[in-house]
Amino acid sequence: MIDHFGINCSDWAKSQQFYDAVLGVLGFSRQMDFGIAIGYGSNGRPEFWIADASAGEASGPNREVHIAFHAADAATVTAFHDAAVALGAESLHAPRLWPEYHPEYFGAFVRDPDGNNVEAVFHGSASDRQVG
Repeated sequence: MIDHFGINCSDWAKSQQFYDAVLGVLGFSRQMDFGIAIGYGSNGRPEFWIADASAGEASGPNREVHIAFHAADAATVTAFHDAAVALGAESLHAPRLWPEYHPEYFGAFVRDPDGNNVEAVFHGSASDRQVG
């Protein structure tokens, strides 16, 4: 169900030090680092993200939470986006490939009723991404 999620950190340097240490003990490490956001996990797959609450488009102490749900295929990602928009949700990013995450990352992002960034993501093969 949950693919990955992220929290925002008010003390960016201290949070990096904390999560590097405590997640390292559990066998997890930095898998991606964008400077203002770091993804932790294993085997090249970040599952838990921390972000600098003072950076980016939605900076501030009440920056939204990010949660991504696993989708079975690209068509399901598109259906998720369509259903959310039909209910009046703000579309943050329409369904598309996100090669900056990995070559087969297909996701869509919407804002839920409380302002959180909610995503559906499919990590499949190119042939599985054919959307009518």
